[in-house]
Amino acid sequence: MKDIRIVFMGTPDFAVTILKKLIDTNYNVVGVITAPDKPAGRGRKLNQSAVKKYASTLNIPILQPTNLKSEDFINDLKALNANLQIVVAFRMLPTIVWKMPEYGTFNLHASLLPEYRGAAPINWAIINGEKKTGVTTFFIDDKIDTGEIILKSEIDIKEDEIVGDLHDRLMYLGADLVTKTVDLIASDEVATSKQPELEEKAAPKLYPHNCKIDWSQSLSDIYNHIRGLNPYPAAWTTIKNGDEEITAKIYGVSKEVINHNLNTGTIVTSKKELKVAVKDGYLIINEIKLSGKKLLDIPSLLNGFTFEKEAMML
Repeated sequence: MKDIRIVFMGTPDFAVTILKKLIDTNYNVVGVITAPDKPAGRGRKLNQSAVKKYASTLNIPILQPTNLKSEDFINDLKALNANLQIVVAFRMLPTIVWKMPEYGTFNLHASLLPEYRGAAPINWAIINGEKKTGVTTFFIDDKIDTGEIILKSEIDIKEDEIVGDLHDRLMYLGADLVTKTVDLIASDEVATSKQPELEEKAAPKLYPHNCKIDWSQSLSDIYNHIRGLNPYPAAWTTIKNGDEEITAKIYGVSKEVINHNLNTGTIVTSKKELKVAVKDGYLIINEIKLSGKKLLDIPSLLNGFTFEKEAMML
């Protein structure tokens, strides 16, 4: 077995679970690279990344470069004397960084590559109505998510699963896959394969424009769009209620497939129900957050908010 010395690169909670699994498996993590502290909240207090908070409890050396090509960072990274680097939800690395360790630099990506390369693979798998997804480890090269594949692990996407739940399942699946990958490298048993040439399914970064609900889509497409963004960053819409236009984020939803003759976007309410007419049925809204208000279930919303007779989702 090789003596493995790991530098781990990551930022969010997803990465913490993988780092914790490496520590619990008794792998030697000699350093952590994570994002610089950022001011957050009204007080602009400096907020540490989830990875930094966890690594600090174990006294693992931490580097927080703003420039991954800076001479100071490169020298500090070399001084850690790692022979393997692992990247989980971090940034694109310059060549001088990913080529540094003897046994290479590998990444964990939350899709079955080459499908869903990009920033938001978990969201887009649900938005696009996929039935399966998974995690992939691959050696980094000079492009984004294109390197040679080491291992894959596949799971089914449940029909009503929201992205928050799928994120957590993939996080634990990914932790197992990363440790298996390190085991292979340590025992000198790695065999890689080139990524196949497939019609690309992209996973671009999520912005307000691609999180907005398009009510002209099919019931299933709208349903998938909303659950693929629940709870974060959340699908949104504009409600026209009389003379007022209100921005709202929509969370829990269900479907009612039925014929009707209402215009698309028409809001239908009863004492405890809120639904929106679309071309092949109704989208039933179970949780909603109006701009400036807290997240509410529908009975709570309807207890204090009135929809006008011709209210619409735009």
